[in-house]
Amino acid sequence: MAGPVRRIVTGHDGAGRSVIQEDGPPARVVTLGGESGTTFHELWNTRSTPAAIDRASGEPAEPGISLLPPKGGTRIRILDIPPDDGTLAALPREAVRALFEAIGAGHALAEDPPHPLMHRTETVDYAIMLEGELVLILDEGETPVRAGDVVVQRGTSHAWANRSEANARIAFVLVDGQFTEGLGA
Repeated sequence: MAGPVRRIVTGHDGAGRSVIQEDGPPARVVTLGGESGTTFHELWNTRSTPAAIDRASGEPAEPGISLLPPKGGTRIRILDIPPDDGTLAALPREAVRALFEAIGAGHALAEDPPHPLMHRTETVDYAIMLEGELVLILDEGETPVRAGDVVVQRGTSHAWANRSEANARIAFVLVDGQFTEGLGA
């Protein structure tokens, strides 16, 4: 995979001056799906909008990994996605559901999908391709996403596939959303 992820968090000292509060790897890094699985680098979450800005409280605590942002909040993460090696396509549907259940999103899986990881969340996701190449798969069509590309994913059913021979790294900012009439699950 690419080099380590570094998280720099700023805050305020007692006089209100800006300071570096944290500088190092994210506290939560988890690989789902075994050695050929995706690595989640959980960087930060907020619990509301507008987000509270204080002197130095740190990131709101969370156990494990959650696919979705907190209700009314946001989440930023980086994913390292290795090349597809056929392992995913060979997984039984129950195993895929178990992976999604492990991140609190079993309900998000699509029924009869064109890709085993197809899912839909009630979020607006900003996906920034950092390294490598992925394929964004939708119900109708797909497109390559390369370093420097940005996807604004608006609550649509989707999956990501690494059909290249190199690792891929993508950053996501997830914003809690709400489906309008006619789009709900």
